[in-house]
Amino acid sequence: MSQTIEASEPTIESVLHPTDFSEGSLVAFYHALKTALLTKSKFTLFNVSPQGEPEWASFPGVRETLERWGVIPKNSPRSAVGELGIHVRKIIAEMNDPVKAVLGYLEHHGVDLIVLSTRQRDGGVRWLGKSVSEPIARTAWQMTLFIPGGAKGFVSAEDGSVNLHNVLIPVASSPRPEQAVAAAARLVQRLNCSEGTFTLMHVGGSDTMPAIRCPEVPGWTWAKDLRTGDVIQSIVGAARDLNADLIVMSTDGRNEFLDSLRGSHSERVLRHGVAPLLTVPVGALAATDPHGQGSD
Repeated sequence: MSQTIEASEPTIESVLHPTDFSEGSLVAFYHALKTALLTKSKFTLFNVSPQGEPEWASFPGVRETLERWGVIPKNSPRSAVGELGIHVRKIIAEMNDPVKAVLGYLEHHGVDLIVLSTRQRDGGVRWLGKSVSEPIARTAWQMTLFIPGGAKGFVSAEDGSVNLHNVLIPVASSPRPEQAVAAAARLVQRLNCSEGTFTLMHVGGSDTMPAIRCPEVPGWTWAKDLRTGDVIQSIVGAARDLNADLIVMSTDGRNEFLDSLRGSHSERVLRHGVAPLLTVPVGALAATDPHGQGSD
């Protein structure tokens, strides 16, 4: 049974992109900028510089990228970006611990989506010699989009076009999948993806698969994929078989921090780097007031 997307489902009004100025972070930057552009969001680029002078010139160019994408004319003034509805802010935190720096920012500023790049081999992010992406994923209460290192993702660096047709959504009775389903549906609409397939993948039988009311998205169809065996290998295998452009998973949010010894399902999938991964914490909307954002 289908239903239309309701206003209470996940929205994006503020995007945070932690960057270490690497090539991998540049790919994540394109995804963050494209999302902020289409949702007319606050867009914050965040870097940690524990020593020396801040390297402001190292931040990727928002205006230059939008000019290359043909969104604004060449040699546009700085004000042209704001006229698009994007409010850009660049921050350099002079701290030794990048994880604490990012989490400290999140404590005082409302953020709906974090966009990060991960290492190709194990899904971590090396930021000044420390693994960043997984601690943030375990502790933050926001949606997080991870772009695997070495991957192009689904946003073109050349023209900003979006190539997103196959979305894989692993589902189980816990954590509940409804918010991941709603987030996936809203995302493809926000990115103006005209057609594609959402695949609900479940490890088990039809009798154990939770009943899900899927939003109606014009041009998109819903499919089911039942598998057996190890959960992580099943998700990775399904992503490869379907040539998934994106995996969307519900997470237990802050509870994952207590589960760091064995790692959450989302973190273990992340390490395979098979496709971009969007994690959606269950209860995030209840924990975050989308209008209670800190001022820039």
